Order: sequence, then C-alpha cells, then structure tokens
Amino acid sequence: MKIPFTKAHGAKNDFLLTWQRDAPTADRAGIARAMCDRHTGVGADGWMLVAPDPEVEGSIQLYNSDGSMAEISGNGTRCAAAFLIQHGCEAEVVRVRTGAGVKTLRLLERAGLRFQFEMNMGRPEMAAAAFQLQLSAGPRDVTLLWVGNPQCAVPVDHFDFDWRAMGAEIESHPLFPERTNVSFFKAVDEHILEARFYERGAGETMSSGTGSTGAAAAAVARWLVTSPVRVITPAGPLDLRIEDDVYLTGPAEIVAQGECFV
Repeated sequence: MKIPFTKAHGAKNDFLLTWQRDAPTADRAGIARAMCDRHTGVGADGWMLVAPDPEVEGSIQLYNSDGSMAEISGNGTRCAAAFLIQHGCEAEVVRVRTGAGVKTLRLLERAGLRFQFEMNMGRPEMAAAAFQLQLSAGPRDVTLLWVGNPQCAVPVDHFDFDWRAMGAEIESHPLFPERTNVSFFKAVDEHILEARFYERGAGETMSSGTGSTGAAAAAVARWLVTSPVRVITPAGPLDLRIEDDVYLTGPAEIVAQGECFV
C-alpha cells in the first residue's frame, strides 16, 4: 500500500505527517514502525495522523517510531501546526487537539516552509521535585513530573557518561509501568540549561519540546535557574517562559513530501 506523508522537523526532532483519512485503519502501529525506520523506511522519530476538527484548527494522533502511542510531542505539535498552515489554515493562533488536550500555538514568523511558534505547553504537574530512583548502578537523584506526558528529569554535572544506557534503563524502570521520557540537564548559568534526551518509544532524540519543558521546570523547582530559560539541545536552543503555564518558542520546518510503500 502507499501512504502519503509530509516530513517536518522541530529542532531536528522529526515526524511524518499524514491526513488521517489517507491512513489505513488496520495495524497503524506496524505502519509507524515501517515508515519511521531510518534504514528501510522514510525515517523519523514519530508518525502523526492529522484530522480536521470542528472545534479547533486540527487534531493529531501520534505514534512513536516503535509503534507505541504518545499523548503529545511539543516539537511534533509545532510541526502539525506548520502542516495545517501549509494546507490552508490562515489563523495566526493555531489550536491543535492532542492526547494531552488542546494546545495553543501562536505563529511568530514564517519564511516559506520555515515557521517559528510560541506554544503554550500547559502547567507542569510536579510529582516529586527530588526523588531517589534506584538504578543498577545505585540511587540517582531525579525529578518526576507530568507535562502532558510523563517525564523523569535527571540533573547532571556533565554528559561524559553513558547517559543513553541510563536513559534506556530509566525509560523502562518498574516505577513507570507505561514507561517514561527522560531528560538529562545541566545548569550553565541562571537562565541557561544544556540537555540531552532519551524519549519513550523513540530513544535518543536531537531535541524535545516536552523534555525541555520538564527539564526547565525541574531546574526551576531546584532553584538552579529562573525564567526565562534557554535549553541548549544538540539541535540548538529552545526558549521557555515559565509563568503559571510554560510557553515554549521553537521552530518547525517542512522538508519533504511523498509516498511510502508499506
């Protein structure tokens, strides 16, 4: 079968977007795995089904690259807003219904197929600002919170260790029966964090909108930084303004479209 797609990325966190009406209803998890495979498919961190919505500009369903479903991706939702604008949405404020509720994005800039949005990420729910998570190498100080999806934010002094292996262990830790997203963060100064990400269902990603939100909220709760916070990811900076809600400013770019044979 042929699946039409548009490929977009938000700070190198990449997604394939398909109108829901053009996607088969059977085995969508398997289709996501096939399309997102970077060797035998198109390659992406996730596959997103987009649909019209009578109450907002559009709605999305997100499949991770391993076929599991996710409530939300911050970077992915910006990509969905760019996709909707590309397909005729003329609103400067784009509302997208996600598995974590309706998210509002304000278009700040557009240059062709490159977009810059400010997205209301919502209010983080702090489960534990400081928690001793038991790992194979011993206890690790972490912050547990919810930002539309589960987050385990891990403060570090440096990244010169196998944080990918630790991320994989934390993601599937028995404490998280539905698995969790993992961010490792280091304070650079009062307003800057450096971060790495190991995402549930996708593994290492170049950036993460929800991961950056979780890391920033954890760092603020620990008095390591104050708002506004710039999170330096391997793909570049994401900027967050933390009030009652968290507002994240970041890019989205449409880079390709075509058909995938699965």
